[in-house]
Amino acid sequence: MMKSVVSKEYQELQKRIVQLQEQWKQSINPETIRPSLDKAAMAAGMPAVSQTAIDFDISLFLQWIAELNQTLIANNPDLEPKLAAVVDVLTEETVIRWIEEAYSFNQIYFEKFADEHGVDQWIPPFLAETALRPYLQLTAEKVQPAITHGVPGAGCPVCGEPVRLAALEEEGKKVVHCPRCLAHWHARRLECSHCGNTDHEKIHFLTIEGDPVSQIQVCEECNGYIKIIDTRQYIEKPSAALMDLNSIHLDFVAQEHGYSSMDEKKQNS
Repeated sequence: MMKSVVSKEYQELQKRIVQLQEQWKQSINPETIRPSLDKAAMAAGMPAVSQTAIDFDISLFLQWIAELNQTLIANNPDLEPKLAAVVDVLTEETVIRWIEEAYSFNQIYFEKFADEHGVDQWIPPFLAETALRPYLQLTAEKVQPAITHGVPGAGCPVCGEPVRLAALEEEGKKVVHCPRCLAHWHARRLECSHCGNTDHEKIHFLTIEGDPVSQIQVCEECNGYIKIIDTRQYIEKPSAALMDLNSIHLDFVAQEHGYSSMDEKKQNS
């Protein structure tokens, strides 16, 4: 099996987007992000972003979406009229709503927005989520010293993203990474990040032929899975976002074996 099912062209596009997000993050005034973490709330699984006051700069957000559109059009000129249709209806009020709905993973809202304005369904949530991430990432940087572990089933302790990616780092330690906000935290090797199961007889590993750095940890207790990448074998460690993208074949394998990510379970429940 190939190590990645993602085309080189799309990988390069994602690298450019990650670079854009890093530039955008540098333009945010750090004082506009004010975490106020409560230990009890964190222990209960409330993400740090929900305990953080963020003053979003709407004009900056709109500028980022314009820059992102330029990047997408440069990669695929056919997208220009589709993206222009979205920009035409983007008001300050709409952007504020986009931020709220992107943070809470409200796909139903974005599907309805796309239908009402006659645009491809992937475009509004992609633009909103991509422009939101620099704020989430800066929040993660601010609170990272307080992030020592995750609460099983609660997702990322910073942004709430469902857990799906971990790395084996120095001395074989398992570190869970969030591709969305880039937070990271240590976890036990034989522990399910979704249900907390530590029964070694109910936790198994699927390996991928021709891919010596990857494996899939699956849990028979909750039927969830997490991808694990041995980054000790990388000369240059990729960002969590790119590592997640380039390991999407592991998601396909897990799902072919009947395992599900926790966000899918929640949507179907």
